Amino acid sequence: DIRFLGSGPRSGLGELSLPENEPGSSIMPGKVNPTQCEAMTQVCVQVFGNNAALTFAGSQGHFELNVYNPLMAYNFLQSVQLLADASVSFTDNCVVGIEAREDNIKAALERSLMLVTALAPTIGYDNAAKIAKTAHKNGTTLR
Repeated sequence: DIRFLGSGPRSGLGELSLPENEPGSSIMPGKVNPTQCEAMTQVCVQVFGNNAALTFAGSQGHFELNVYNPLMAYNFLQSVQLLADASVSFTDNCVVGIEAREDNIKAALERSLMLVTALAPTIGYDNAAKIAKTAHKNGTTLR
């Protein structure tokens, strides 16, 4: 999720830098609020609601006649328009400005113990697990 990968700047995952579209936080200097991501999720919630209404309306047809067709068409078309507009806005105001924080990504990768799985076929699972446990206990890397 872009919101979580863009958390930071001094804590959180901090793997992405998000564009600053609005003023940041007065209590957390340097924080960039993921407002574009949050706007997109709100659009998705509205589309979920439209789908629920559409599904219920579709189930109310009786004797090959469904008087809810206008409601179904309205909700469907509204959802298409919302998703289209939100996709353009999200791309223009967020996606094009996202930058990878390669320094943070590299540091997290080097601290990760997951790479020990690559050793398992060569040194065996038990030895690989011992290495990982020792590194975790001592707060060191696999090197």
